Amino acid sequence: MAGTLLNKPGFRHLLTRFTTSRRSLQTLAYEEVRATTATPYHSTAFVLHGLLGSARNWRSFSRALLSNISDPSGWRLVLVDLRNHGKSAGIEGLNPPHDLVNAAQDLADLVKSENWGWPDVVLGHSMGGKVALQFAQSCAAGHYGDHAKLPKQSFIATGIEQLWVLDSVPGEVNPIHSDGDVERVLKTLQGLPSTVPSRKWLVNHMIELGFSKSLSEWIGTNLKKVGDHETWAFNLDGAVEMFKSYWEKSYVPLLEHPPKDMEIAIVRAENSDRWDPEVIQQLESLASRERDGSEGKVSLHVLPKSGHWVHVDNPKGLLEIVAPKISSLSN
Repeated sequence: MAGTLLNKPGFRHLLTRFTTSRRSLQTLAYEEVRATTATPYHSTAFVLHGLLGSARNWRSFSRALLSNISDPSGWRLVLVDLRNHGKSAGIEGLNPPHDLVNAAQDLADLVKSENWGWPDVVLGHSMGGKVALQFAQSCAAGHYGDHAKLPKQSFIATGIEQLWVLDSVPGEVNPIHSDGDVERVLKTLQGLPSTVPSRKWLVNHMIELGFSKSLSEWIGTNLKKVGDHETWAFNLDGAVEMFKSYWEKSYVPLLEHPPKDMEIAIVRAENSDRWDPEVIQQLESLASRERDGSEGKVSLHVLPKSGHWVHVDNPKGLLEIVAPKISSLSN
């Protein structure tokens, strides 16, 4: 199906529309991915990146996702740059505290400022998964107004019929079960000047400090050219604050009592080192729990042959988990 769609005339150049919010002083930057603009869409999915990432990290996967769902022309994917990241890093008005509550509030403000309907699906990776959970929790609590609609599916990998959470621990993060790479990266970046000579210099410097080549090259993609030097495409201090909030916040109560008609789907990468065995056992219990019609449900999925970077390590396997469930919303 993917090959057929991509070979259709006009499909490629209509696929992605790069857009920023019209109220750029108050709302987030984003990109839209559509299979076609010739027909109107009826459903929307938000895609949220992780710490030090950006919307562009998820372009390829989002295009492939559209190619693998049953009604691609009826969907719009909105790839968001969270506060302090990507093109949103330079937007004024996204004031502190830089935490998950405000990151989720930014999504609600974006919906309202653009006069959109509330998203049907929210899919978040890593830190973005917890932003998705906070968004769903705040929607359910009425913090965004009486007209806020919960997504039916929310994946942590999370309006809202589905919420997908992709390789993101929904509770407080136990430092014992982390290799500390993220902390080491943040500490290293904080020790560097705000501008560096070149991307090549940064990559080599990170490798010399003991970081892997792949991680060093990924860090290098977060630079932008300014004059003769390179500077960060993210607000580092703000990102550090968000990471602290990510560690401290717990959404286990939300999983214990999911909002009515919502599915919270959690994807755990098989080779990820972020998961405490006790947390896995708790999630398995929540996913198997019998629930009456007054609550939503939790599902748990394991992505084989993948570390934390699920959309890079095993994108085909991730599609096989996510696409059928999103397709079911069109039936």
